[in-house]
Amino acid sequence: MDKSQDPDQAIVPSRTPGPSSIESRVTDFARLGVLALFAYLSLKLVTPFALIAVWASILTVALYPLYRFLRMLLGGRPRLAAATITLLALVVIAGPLAAIVVDFAEAAQAIFAKLEGGKLVVPPPSENVRNWPLVGDWVYGTWAQASVNIDASLKRFAPYLLKASGVVVEKIAGFGVDMLGFIAAVIASGFLFVPGPRLGEGAAAIARRLAGDRGAGFVNLAASTIRNVARGVIGVAAVQAMLSAVVLAIFDVPAPGVLAFVILILCIVQIGPALVLLPVAIWAWMTMDTASAVVFSALLVPIILIDNIAKPILVARGLSTPILVILAGVIGGTLSYGLIGLFLGPVVLSVFYDLVLTWLRDVPPRNGAPPTP
Repeated sequence: MDKSQDPDQAIVPSRTPGPSSIESRVTDFARLGVLALFAYLSLKLVTPFALIAVWASILTVALYPLYRFLRMLLGGRPRLAAATITLLALVVIAGPLAAIVVDFAEAAQAIFAKLEGGKLVVPPPSENVRNWPLVGDWVYGTWAQASVNIDASLKRFAPYLLKASGVVVEKIAGFGVDMLGFIAAVIASGFLFVPGPRLGEGAAAIARRLAGDRGAGFVNLAASTIRNVARGVIGVAAVQAMLSAVVLAIFDVPAPGVLAFVILILCIVQIGPALVLLPVAIWAWMTMDTASAVVFSALLVPIILIDNIAKPILVARGLSTPILVILAGVIGGTLSYGLIGLFLGPVVLSVFYDLVLTWLRDVPPRNGAPPTP
């Protein structure tokens, strides 16, 4: 080789990967493929239990302060505390369901008994029904026919009644399946209380891998949001439903268990108990004496208004997230994903809100300006 050769004309080493580099890449792709396959199969295997697992996790987080109190009360026996709180949760769920089933069974039995004995009587319609817009004449005629000959009316509307009853039975069956899944989640949550601290540390470790040092803070925010929603939404709704059931039962309102359950659902989805209690109050003024109607209505007023005071205080307690963000998550999550969205919605919005604030605080100042406080 000529020593006088221009250095700029030196031979540049080739960047073409060698056999060992290609083999390592193929090995990496193979490993990733096997890992993806195992991840896919694992997800397929746990999919049937995913909803139960999510509910069990939510229940464990929401009830963990109560479990900790029971454990201290029972002399530091964690398994006994977990079993006690699981049994209490099952009783709380089974009690209202049993009342609803009994009310439905009694109502259905009474209707069938009157049908078989020919004692089912439909009162004749009022003349004011004719004045209803659009449907007044049709409703009056159909109602009058049913008051004269109920058997003929039932035969006339039998196809529609069968179709409607099929839809009702389907909805009841779906509700029953959902309740069985929820009961299974309650039982599963009983096994999560004892290893709860280790599970929390594992969740925080995963969050740190994904979000750095702030990951543990996001996990704590999610847990606090779940507990506050459980207290402020579920807790207040349960109190309103129980108070409603007591008042309705004292004043002999028909089907108090069913009405209380409807009130519970309406309060959870943020509609409120007024949709049920206001018509019941009107019915009370039409059927009760004046003194009883006044007392009944006076007892219903605080039941209707209690969530306006208690809910904002309990939901926002100890959180930096604004109450509007949490309530938006509660309502939006419930409308989008049903009952489980009641918890997922505020958790997602709270974490996202905190992420946005963190991102805005971390923006570097421009032109030497001090950072925004």
